[in-house]
Amino acid sequence: MATDYDSIEDQIERGHWETLRRRFGGAVMKVTLDRLSRAGQYHPRSLWSRRGIDVVRDVRYHPGSHRAHLLDIYRPATPNTERLPALLYIHGGAFRILSKETHWMMGLMFAKQGFVVFNINYRLAPKHPYPAALVDVCHAYKWVERNAQSYGADPTRIVVAGESAGGNLATALTLLTSYRRPEPWARSMYEESVQPHAAIVACAVLQVSDSYRFSRTKPIPSFLADRLRDVEEAYFPSHIRVGREPTLADPLLLIESRSPDRLIPPMFAFVGTKDPLLDDTRRLKVAMDRHQPGCEIRIYAGGVHAFHAVYWTTLAKQCWHDQFVFLDTVLGTKK
Repeated sequence: MATDYDSIEDQIERGHWETLRRRFGGAVMKVTLDRLSRAGQYHPRSLWSRRGIDVVRDVRYHPGSHRAHLLDIYRPATPNTERLPALLYIHGGAFRILSKETHWMMGLMFAKQGFVVFNINYRLAPKHPYPAALVDVCHAYKWVERNAQSYGADPTRIVVAGESAGGNLATALTLLTSYRRPEPWARSMYEESVQPHAAIVACAVLQVSDSYRFSRTKPIPSFLADRLRDVEEAYFPSHIRVGREPTLADPLLLIESRSPDRLIPPMFAFVGTKDPLLDDTRRLKVAMDRHQPGCEIRIYAGGVHAFHAVYWTTLAKQCWHDQFVFLDTVLGTKK
């Protein structure tokens, strides 16, 4: 923090250092997560789990040539006489990095449980700030509605799921079918689309604005503070914010501000106690309970951010089990 005794040169030097630190930290995070995802594919549990799953890659869900508008489909290889529930999966990555390729394990886990999984890419910030990613997610959801049957899925039973930034987008997409909104793309979702049967909201950043709120409650390492600030500045920069009503970049604020126009589909939200985003999930439960029952949360002791991605660990196994029990209850299925 600058003081009255800091020279202009000191403040400029500090600003340059902070910029370099944030750029370097963001690059390190991207490379690390990419490599961990690739390495995880060769873990013995991963190789075993791939058995019995068919994958259809790079299916286009929106016209054009942009790779952001592709999805992969994971489905059980064994033919099924009944249509399986569909699951739209939205990857995380601070709205800026990662892809359907890095999130192969999510498609695999849900497909092993009997879902046809549509694991999507979407346009990334900062080149494409809000609402680009959410508009893409809407396109993908509508594509699944139209095409699910061609891949053995039931278009009347769609689950929306995502983690971190993807959890934000999964929540926002779900709310689009419950809140009337003025944006044309939002109005189309409310008026024309079938509501999801359920939403899985994992370790989500549910309010992109005011990223400093995390450090106001307790000190957090500068690396984490930088990443949270990067999310806000890249996806929801101040110059695109108009009016006082909450936007769907901040789905949590929308739920906290007013009641939905129709019931919100059941939600299962979870987070670990060592996740800096913990408070957003706690706030989601409080806000949802004001309007209706149906939001179930789990807080896992010792869980770090996205701990469930390392799905062979004991804590992750419990988390996946809890998700599947919730979905079995909501969908009326039993494995």
